[in-house]
Amino acid sequence: MKIIGLTGSIGMGKSETAKMFRALGVPVFDADATVHALQAKGGRAIPHIEAAFPGVITDGMLDRTRLGEIVFSDDAARKKLEAIIHPMVAEERASFFEDAEKQGAKFVVLDVPLLFETGGDKACDKVVVVSAPAAVQRARVLARPGMTEAKFDDILARQTPDKVKREGADYVIDTSKGLDHAREAVGKIVLELESWA
Repeated sequence: MKIIGLTGSIGMGKSETAKMFRALGVPVFDADATVHALQAKGGRAIPHIEAAFPGVITDGMLDRTRLGEIVFSDDAARKKLEAIIHPMVAEERASFFEDAEKQGAKFVVLDVPLLFETGGDKACDKVVVVSAPAAVQRARVLARPGMTEAKFDDILARQTPDKVKREGADYVIDTSKGLDHAREAVGKIVLELESWA
């Protein structure tokens, strides 16, 4: 079974593109959704986060804003959180891949926002990058509730530049051309992967 990495910087349309792969019957492992589930009430990361960051859990619920304030400004704190979360995500991913393979999937999509930043691209057989011009990306992100120019710039500074991601991709989907164009691009990629995998 082949692993197809799907990534893109903030505001590039990765989540919508992942839905397009799913709609064509491709199993998609969503790393972000997995992290949210682990950190949700009753999630298995909650007791570990509480032990590492006292005061960020109230009534079993993670205060994401408070935790964000701690880890965004402190690299050591961020690494401590990653040491809790990353191994759990890896376990969930391995289980997902195993199930997909048992069900006869030729390939799976690994949907990871920081694929290049974490070196995850090296574990993929092919990489799909979603991209859009910088002005489109900025407008999309700044339209999000609670987003500021400073916050956006800080996020961008932590991400591999879009140009570098595109250079490292096997496929690039330009999401600025609309949903139909993206859907068509995904369809072509899936057809090609089915004949290759």
